[in-house]
This record gives sequence, structure tokens and C-alpha cells, in this order.
Amino acid sequence: MATILLLLLGLLVGLPLHRAHGVTGSAAPTPPPLPVLPVPSYAQLQWQLSEMALFLHFGPNTFTDSEWGSGRADPAVFAPSALDAGQWARAAAAGGFGRVVLTAKHHDGFCLWPSALTNYSVAASPWKGGAGDVVGELAAAARAEGIGLGLYLSPWDRHEPVYGDTVAYNEHYLGQMTELLTRYGDVEEVWLDGAKGEGKDMDYMFDAWFALIHQLQQRVVIFSDAGPDTRWVGDEAGVAGYTCWSPFNKSTVTIGHIIPEYSRCGDPFGQDWVPAECDVSIRPGWFWHASEKPKNATTLLDIYYKSVGRNCLLILNVPPNSSGLISTEDMQVLQEFTEIRQTIFSQNFAANATVTASTVRGGLGNQQFAPSNVLQESIYSYWAPEEGQSSWEMLFDLGQSASFNVIQLQEPIQMGQRVIKFRVEILVDELWQTIVEGTTIGYKRLFQFPVVEGQFLKLSIDSARADPLISFFGVFMDSFSVTYSLENHEKPSVVNSSEVIMLRTDHSFGNKSIATM
Repeated sequence: MATILLLLLGLLVGLPLHRAHGVTGSAAPTPPPLPVLPVPSYAQLQWQLSEMALFLHFGPNTFTDSEWGSGRADPAVFAPSALDAGQWARAAAAGGFGRVVLTAKHHDGFCLWPSALTNYSVAASPWKGGAGDVVGELAAAARAEGIGLGLYLSPWDRHEPVYGDTVAYNEHYLGQMTELLTRYGDVEEVWLDGAKGEGKDMDYMFDAWFALIHQLQQRVVIFSDAGPDTRWVGDEAGVAGYTCWSPFNKSTVTIGHIIPEYSRCGDPFGQDWVPAECDVSIRPGWFWHASEKPKNATTLLDIYYKSVGRNCLLILNVPPNSSGLISTEDMQVLQEFTEIRQTIFSQNFAANATVTASTVRGGLGNQQFAPSNVLQESIYSYWAPEEGQSSWEMLFDLGQSASFNVIQLQEPIQMGQRVIKFRVEILVDELWQTIVEGTTIGYKRLFQFPVVEGQFLKLSIDSARADPLISFFGVFMDSFSVTYSLENHEKPSVVNSSEVIMLRTDHSFGNKSIATM
């Protein structure tokens, strides 16, 4: 033990260490560092903090066993026998989803609210004698559960006769958007795409749409291929890039014409803050089909690591069935997914760690930016180093040896996204072994690696856009994903379906074991 302590004291030669516990400082108050632009708006920050959204694809397609409706289905087919928007909202809230997003109108043009601008809506259906309003019921249910409401209004309308007349249809679309955004209270997300009918000479006036949406709803974020507030990650598998920046240049892409790799990874030189949203369905299709089965909970956990765990928001589609309820089997998977996450992240082995750092903004005694701030799971308290450094290190003494295979890191994104490259090492037999080499962090970064055991960890930040700021460092054990121990490092295993993570010895790193991703 004495050897380990001597080694720790010698880690940062020439640099004083600050022990996070039991230190009192009398330094004058120090202002926070300047934010690094771009930074999120209030609405974008609340969107990111919600972490996950529940997508609800529902409409005539649910009853006709279709994915893309023709717009010619009889409104009488929409006849849910037990529709309960409260069940949808309760499922979202219980599962940790901060908002629900409903397909208020899909490509078939059928409106789930009684729109005055069309006769193709719930008002023409037998449901509740034509007096029903799915949007209204979900809005009330979301408020009751304390979660946000989002709405999808498809630009493509296969029923509306004026579709194809650019001016007339844009007026029609803006009229329906106005109905949705003025009748139901706060709407926190408007979800739209660039879907367009073939053979139609149709131009969407996106700038006018965005201006109206922001005018009518002050807390809203607008999702599309290219923002303006959140961007599509570029696939429908729920997978973000291993490197994922929220900074982005909106001028580089347009709705309907993205650059997949650019959308997936973002841009460290981007002038706009446009974080990525990862959409995926719990079932093979987006609408409910009796013949399809949901993904299992461990598959959803894998998607969670690749979306929320890569600085994105996960929007998981769970389509109600033809009764108007989320199916029992889907509810079971959601419950298991929630229980798995709670089991993994309820025990943080670093919660009571002693933290030291090579430098602290305002001096080593300054508690405002102390290393111990990273033990609080909040982006509003953080460790900050002194200005003018070229590398940065934090040391963690967990208090006792622990086995773990997941590390969580967070940045205070209200100050901008900063970290470019970093690594986490563990002390094993008096040698530092690298278990994670990473790029971006952002709001939340989750890393899986082979199971390791130890008491002392080191976070080294090798490069950053500005002085790095860390708001959280957590250490966890995931016993549900496919993992393996150090002893089995000769047998690489698939931890994530698109990544093989294996432990190897790299002599160029001074006899360190490295988790290669």
C-alpha cells in the first residue's frame, strides 16, 4: 500500500494536489470561464436534459396494417375501442422518457385532432361519435405526468387536394400548424421531415414554417434533417457516431439532402448548436402490426449506450395498437429496459471517491470549481482547471477495490462542448492500464469495456477546444450486456453490435492494456 501511495504522490511531478474532501479555502470568488461558442438555447438545454422521448406512431395505418397510408382510407377505419392516452404518458414517465411525440398527421393526411382545414380527421371517424381529439387527450395526459409534449406534422399529405400547389399547400400546412400550437398549451418539440410525394412539383417553405413555430411556442425545439434546433443523426437504428459533436453548420446540409457522416458526427468547428436526435422503433415497423414483435430490453440498452451515451437524445417509437393501447408485450420490454438501467446506474462506485486534480481554477482551495464537483450528477457544478494548461489530469481513489465495466462522463454543455480527446486509466500492479480512449463527451458519454478491478483511476484530457470542464464522473457495473473480464482478453467479444471491443497490450504505451474501439 505504501508503494501505491508513493506512486500516486509522484504522478503529477511539480504539480500540487488538491484533496477534494476536507479542504477549506479562503480565496476570493472566481468567475466562471467564458463559454465556448456555440452554446445551447434554453429550449435545447431542456431537450437534452430530457434524454429520451417516446415516439407514438398512430393513425389509420394502425388499422389497415400499413406503414405509408394512401390518403384514401375511409375515416371509419379509425375506431380504437380502448384508447387511453394516459397509459401512453404513464409508460413514458415511468420509463424515464422526458417527453412524448405523437404523429398528429402522417403522410396519409389523416389528422388526430379535429382540424377545421380538412374533413379527413377524427371528426369524420366513429371514435367517440366524431367528438374525439387524440392530440388533446395526450396533451392533458402529458401535463398530468409532468412530461413534455411533441407533435409530428408530416409535410407530405396524400389526401389534401391542394398538395402540389406550393402557395396553397404551404398556407394549408401553416394553418394546421397554428391549430396544433395554439390549442394544446406548451409544445416542446415539433418533429418534421422532408417527405415529399413523387410526381408533385412541391416546395416547402421551411423558413416560414420555422419562424411561425418559434413565434407560437417559445420553449419549442424543431427537429428535422438539418435542424434548426435538433438534427437527425442520419439513420433509423438509433446509433450516433463514436465521435459526436453538438456544434454543427446548418449551412452544410439541407432538409432531404444530408451528409450521413457529417450528421452522425457533428463538427468541432461548427458555428451552430444543433445536437443530434436518434430515432428507432421498438418494432420492425413504425406503426403497430399484429405480426411483429418488439426488440428485447438488452437490445434497447445497447441502443441507449449508442445514443444517450453518445451525447444524443434517443427517441424510441412505441406504437399503440388497434385498441388504442401500448401492447402488453411492449410494456413489458419498457419495464425491463427501465429496471436494467436502474440496476446498472443505481450503484456508482465513485460516489464517495476522493478526487484530486493537477490544477483548479482560482487556486487549489477554491471549492467553486473543486474536483469533488464531478461526484454530483449535475451539469451545473463542475471541475475547472487554471487557464493556460496544455494537459489536464484528475485522480480518483474509490476507497476500496471495485469491479466495473462502464464509465460515465459529462460536460457542462451550457458552457459549450470542449473535450476533443481523453483517456481513463486504472492502476493495476503499480502500472497504469488504459481502459478507455475517447473523443467527445458532451452532455453524457457512456463507455463500455471489459470488466476491470481496481481502486485508483486517472482521467487524462489530452486536447480540448478550450479549458476542459467536467461535471460528472461515474463508475458502474453492467451485468446485462455481453462483457468479459481481463482474463479473457484473448477472446474479443461483441459488446455493441457494431463495435468489437478487445483488450490488447500496446508496447508504445508503456505496457498498458488498452480497450480498442
